[in-house]
Amino acid sequence: MGGLMTPTPATAVADAGRPSIADCPSPLQGKATCYTGRDTNGAYYAIAVPHHWNRSLIVHAHGGPDLGPESDPQRSIDDLERWQVMVDQGYAWAGSSYRRGGYGTRMAAADTETLRRLFVREFRQPKRTFIHGQSWGGNVAARVVEAYGGSGGPYDGALLTNGVLGGGSRGYDYRVDLRVVYQYYCNNLPRPTEEQYPLWQGLRASSTLTSAGLRARLEECTGLSAPSAERTALQQRNLTDILAVTGLPERTLESHLRFAVFTFRDIVHERLGGRNPFSNLGVRYTGSHDDKALNASVERFAADPTAKRDLSYDSDLTGRTSIPVLTLHAIDDPTAFVEHESAYRETLRGAGRQRHLVQTFTTESEHSGLSDAEYASSVAALDHWTRTGRKPTPGSIAASCAAFHAKYATGCFYDATYRPSSYASRVLPRPEGTAWPAMTARQETAWSRVPGVGIAP
Repeated sequence: MGGLMTPTPATAVADAGRPSIADCPSPLQGKATCYTGRDTNGAYYAIAVPHHWNRSLIVHAHGGPDLGPESDPQRSIDDLERWQVMVDQGYAWAGSSYRRGGYGTRMAAADTETLRRLFVREFRQPKRTFIHGQSWGGNVAARVVEAYGGSGGPYDGALLTNGVLGGGSRGYDYRVDLRVVYQYYCNNLPRPTEEQYPLWQGLRASSTLTSAGLRARLEECTGLSAPSAERTALQQRNLTDILAVTGLPERTLESHLRFAVFTFRDIVHERLGGRNPFSNLGVRYTGSHDDKALNASVERFAADPTAKRDLSYDSDLTGRTSIPVLTLHAIDDPTAFVEHESAYRETLRGAGRQRHLVQTFTTESEHSGLSDAEYASSVAALDHWTRTGRKPTPGSIAASCAAFHAKYATGCFYDATYRPSSYASRVLPRPEGTAWPAMTARQETAWSRVPGVGIAP
């Protein structure tokens, strides 16, 4: 690792934000030197520099958002272990846990860029720098591309995997629908005997409900974890209707409901001062045993325009990118539907920047992790694109994967001919929001001049 600067002792990290040497995750032991620290904004981070460093850096944006008031020191370490294949391929890796928990896409993007600058200061300027984000981290990384990745900027390319690329103002509409449809059938969140609140809040601010308590209510209503033969007739009908109307997979119903309850509470109460950014006016729900009754009684609400603006400014994408962007998405992703890729494609097309985008898809059915061979082939393809200017194709990337599978034996599941349907085909569109980008560059510029717009760090 010739040329690396020696970090300060661990005792100085909290004061100076300097990295200190730490144990590497077991797959990287003997292959890299790892560091941890906390930056001047309070965000914990992890860095790994391989012993045979290729002089390129991958800056990682994690998913979530994780809830809680503080930065989680374990998050970046866990992510380093999950994506250790990138270090194994010779890339330095740096990931931030962000300065606090809770929603804040621009905050997370700023913390990610802060870590890149810290890496340059403490080690050296890489030959090339790439941004990677998975899940909500894909939204964060795409935000990094637009905010810091202009022509001549510090980033050479971006890899977005299983990304939430529809942005915040539309990207969670299917969870808005779940929240109201669930309550229509189950009527236990809140129960009639409990303090009532509008469902766009997710949960009232002072509620002490836990994830375990939420799970118990879901089980009470649907018998979700029980074999179908052990559910009551009402539980089975509730479950069937909820899944049919929302289009959510049964295996991730609970996780989607947690987001629609706890993360919505964070967005509304902690980030937007109690204002509502969500709407389901004009949405017609179908697929139940009685659509007429459902649509007549399901709770309806309209967004507060300033709240929707602030959420949009924080997390929606304009499509104004000037660097190569490669996406990788599981076709059967049960959490961030593959149709998010259609939203992103149309966002870049709306900005006239689609030439910078290559999208790849696999037949996998997981959200939090894909094949190591695919991550390696994706990074290699992106690296080659930035070095040579020759744009890869889904077919060429799929063909290159076999060599990485020979090393990692994790499989190559590309479908080079797949193209996802429109976002509106999967997520019930709101009448006022069908064109992309959800936030134009002109809107972003105008909103940036409004004092206090967006979500505070």
